[in-house]
Amino acid sequence: MLPPIKPIKIKDRVSLVFIEKGQIDVIDGAFVVVDETGIRTQIPVGSVACLMLEPGTRISHRAIQLATKVGTLIIWIGEAGVRLYAAGQPGGARSDRLLYQAQLALDETARLKVVRYMYQLRFKEDPPARRSVDQLRGTEGARVRKIYQNLAKQFDVPWKARNYDVEEWDAGDLPNRCLSAATSCLYGITEAAILAAGYAPAIGFIHTGKPLSFVYDIADIVKFDAIVPFAFKVAAEEPANPERRVRLGCRDIFRESKLLDQLVPMIDDVLSAGEIEKPKLARDIVPIAIPNIVGIGDVGHRN
Repeated sequence: MLPPIKPIKIKDRVSLVFIEKGQIDVIDGAFVVVDETGIRTQIPVGSVACLMLEPGTRISHRAIQLATKVGTLIIWIGEAGVRLYAAGQPGGARSDRLLYQAQLALDETARLKVVRYMYQLRFKEDPPARRSVDQLRGTEGARVRKIYQNLAKQFDVPWKARNYDVEEWDAGDLPNRCLSAATSCLYGITEAAILAAGYAPAIGFIHTGKPLSFVYDIADIVKFDAIVPFAFKVAAEEPANPERRVRLGCRDIFRESKLLDQLVPMIDDVLSAGEIEKPKLARDIVPIAIPNIVGIGDVGHRN
């Protein structure tokens, strides 16, 4: 039996740790990662808000038990967060943050302020005045369609419309397949950021009624900065395996831009636009990584 351990408050934690190709176990009451060469790296008990397990990682039952006791969230992800497969509940969601998020979404005035701020972040300009959430959603949709058309022209890619069927992946045209692969990668890392920050992926503001509504809200803010243009670039190249090419490129973009470093504080910033008092315990989470246990491999998953 493990001795009683008191979880450390989120504000005192070092945040996110990425682990790839290692065995996570418990030695002397602390998390220990043993890599492929047998080198051990200790992770301080309770000081990590979230362990991000990339491909090639195994975790023992005892380590899961310890994570539960100290309140550390476990998330199983694809390489660099391009997929999110599962998340352990303990240590992630905080009742104060969930209630705060729900309060903002249910208050019409606060929700509109959040949506307007998202629009401002996404298009780098103030949204039209005196517009409802539905009206802003329509305006946003028209602008997004225009952006797709412009990118298709820029990269000389044949373009009809954004159209795809997840049940018939190969039936989609090349640009849509590339876009779907890219946005899927972005949704994975965005959902990881939302879960690690203690919020609910389902409670959205522009998007509603879906399990990943808030994921779509946050991902849409950044997807045209690099991810979508890169998808069109790959479509123009017409590689033999476009989805894999997109996933590898997204992985590199995420790492080079330190996207997760941007997403986690952005979430709190977006919610603050609602101008409802934030719970005292809700604090920013700044992602970090332990370089000597983060591997760089291939992404070989299908959507």
